[in-house]
Amino acid sequence: SYKSRRFYMFTRREPDDSGMRDVIHEKPTKDEIQSGAVAPQRRLARGAVIHTTMGDVHIKLFPDQCPRTVENFTVHSRNGYYNDTIIHRVIKSFMIQMGDPKGDGTGGTSIWGHDFEDEFDRDLRYDRPFIVSMVNAGSGTNGS
Repeated sequence: SYKSRRFYMFTRREPDDSGMRDVIHEKPTKDEIQSGAVAPQRRLARGAVIHTTMGDVHIKLFPDQCPRTVENFTVHSRNGYYNDTIIHRVIKSFMIQMGDPKGDGTGGTSIWGHDFEDEFDRDLRYDRPFIVSMVNAGSGTNGS
């Protein structure tokens, strides 16, 4: 189960002790999905435009490989979280860093209110210029 996706739902209800079904771990049936009893998975954006005073930056997003990172970025973007943030770090011919709400590189909070795990995919590499990535302070410290 290493690197497998997990879904956690918290409730104050106690599980049913009838012993008939393991509703905590079972997948929904086709009938439940078709009837709308199960919420359909939300589609995540595959691209974004970052508007700066120096022009627009068009970026490609990878929701299939990094769903939580893309969801965090797009929800924050839609909510205006990154509005009026500055490019706070520039290393000539190497990189720029932006999107920190404080503007000092210390980072912000994720849409879930806590850090989330890193997402890696062997098909996504830093093998050419103009690659966009999320910066963090170490393993499992993704915030804003």
